[in-house]
Amino acid sequence: MTETVLTNARLVLEDEVIHGSLCLRDGLIAGIDPGHSQLPGATDCAGDHLAPGLIELHTDNLERHMTPRPGVDWPHSAAIIAHDAELAGVGITTVFDALRIGSELPEDGDETPGKGRAKAYARPVATEIMEMRARGALRISHFLHLRAEVCSDTLEEELDAFTPDDRVGIVSLMDHTPGQRQFADLAQLRTYMMGKHAVSEAEFEVHVARRRALGARVRARHEAAAVAGARRMGAILASHDDTTPDHVATSAAYGVRLAEFPTTAEAATACHDHGIAVMMGAPNLIRGGSHSGNVSAGTLAEAGLVDILSSDYVPAALLLGAVRLGFARGDMAHGMARVTAAPARAAALKDRGRLAPGLRADVIRFAIVEDAPVLRGTWVRGQRAG
Repeated sequence: MTETVLTNARLVLEDEVIHGSLCLRDGLIAGIDPGHSQLPGATDCAGDHLAPGLIELHTDNLERHMTPRPGVDWPHSAAIIAHDAELAGVGITTVFDALRIGSELPEDGDETPGKGRAKAYARPVATEIMEMRARGALRISHFLHLRAEVCSDTLEEELDAFTPDDRVGIVSLMDHTPGQRQFADLAQLRTYMMGKHAVSEAEFEVHVARRRALGARVRARHEAAAVAGARRMGAILASHDDTTPDHVATSAAYGVRLAEFPTTAEAATACHDHGIAVMMGAPNLIRGGSHSGNVSAGTLAEAGLVDILSSDYVPAALLLGAVRLGFARGDMAHGMARVTAAPARAAALKDRGRLAPGLRADVIRFAIVEDAPVLRGTWVRGQRAG
């Protein structure tokens, strides 16, 4: 039997914060007690917060480790280990690694066949993640989040390569056709393409025309394939960048349960009307606005329209965003629930996300210094992971 007792702490429960002690035994939460434990060997947390381990449903962080610079392909095993360690180090104990499926093939006469074109990579990387997990090389719990790019040539083939054994927990419907959703503003897309892929104005115009034609040709078929694929793998279906109430109505008809980053307040409101959980980016909340000009997460939070936070492209933003939201509401339990209990419910994870006896002993300890969280420790199944 392995046991850890953490005492003299602020225990962040789903609906309140209490002073007390937490007992972790054999990978599970064994007990929650008010007050200060006198047991020999108990760790005095000196008034720090103890909360469930953070649950991240959408992060591009692994891709950053695999491609630290444009054109650089870092050894994948090392990238996966570094990604895993970084997440443990910021309090994330469960992650849904986001992998894009659906790439665009070059066309005859294309003078720049690689520029701005996404390459297929998800299947081999997913295999590597699962192999690293099986070998015990990873500190935290990993699931897969397949980001199904509707505007692509290869979505169906890539989707078919995954099975129910691949720990795919989420399939999200993405449509990055120029002129709609996240890329509704072509001026912002032009800036992005020219900055990231160094395309010329002429190349950009060709890119837009081709992708618009591709989206129109495959949208209905690819959306149906993604919905069927999620059902086949037992995964939660998510939408991405819903912008209008009509987008949300379509998502609801498909059985979507999670809306990633709706771009307008109207779409977020429609999601709640349809019983769809709204996830917004913690960087958006922390910065005070979207870097791409979409609706502010803070505005939606004030209206009670933010159910879940995601670190998106900054892993450390998840805990900071939850703490900021807790301070803004005067309710730390509310803020922390956006990154623990709420994402656990959205992803149908019944064994984690709350401090409660019998659940997984995924726990974090943090202090707050000048309104910023300082992580003191991360436990996964009762074992120190960071």
